[in-house]
Amino acid sequence: SAAVNLRPGAEQKVVFITARVHPGETPSSFVCQGIIDFLVSQHPIAKVLRDHLVFKIAPMLNPDGVYLGNYRCSLMGFDLNRHWANPSPWAHPTLHGVKQLIIEMYNNPKINLEFYIDIHAHSTMMNGFMYGNIFEDEERFQRQAVLPKLLCQNAEDFSYSSTSFNRDAVKAGTGRRFLGGLLNDTSYCYTLEVSFYSYIVAGTTTAVPYTEEAYMKLGRNVARTFLDYYRLNSLVERPLAPTPKTR
Repeated sequence: SAAVNLRPGAEQKVVFITARVHPGETPSSFVCQGIIDFLVSQHPIAKVLRDHLVFKIAPMLNPDGVYLGNYRCSLMGFDLNRHWANPSPWAHPTLHGVKQLIIEMYNNPKINLEFYIDIHAHSTMMNGFMYGNIFEDEERFQRQAVLPKLLCQNAEDFSYSSTSFNRDAVKAGTGRRFLGGLLNDTSYCYTLEVSFYSYIVAGTTTAVPYTEEAYMKLGRNVARTFLDYYRLNSLVERPLAPTPKTR
């Protein structure tokens, strides 16, 4: 039986994920790896997600910067995360390609681009947390908070209290801000940040150092959270072990 999302004429709900626009932020690659590994696994939740959603993932937006060992910039010295508004096919080819794809999907009436998540790592904050956008529409603002609140229930290292919604002028050229302004009011754009070093579980004071596995686990929890968001739980054939609610 063909997946619901791939039937001819079916509307596709798309989740678009990008990572590693800043080459030094290596944890973002491990989080993205966790998302990919989970989505292609045999886990019953992964199967339901594949049947109902389309995931588009660009795991490394700055391959030349990564290759050179740069911390923030591309080969040509650009902080790519400030050039979303008008990327050059010559100077910012990865952004240009991803942006064209997103605009194509946005203009396709059969595709609903529901989420855009750009994964970064943070050098001073603890835990995982998100940045979202500010909207005049109160209801839209509240709906935007749903995904990070659900993620907070699924991931002990994710902090809703560090999650913030802003429109700082310095961040105007970022993927989250630019696409948040471009896409319509059924799309939600976030930056997912994760600490370079450790997390504190709610109710404790001990900092737990991050490992590669812990970053990948956060990625798996991000993927699983879409099941809760779309309330697809009833579609998972057999009951899964209840998720421990850590906060």
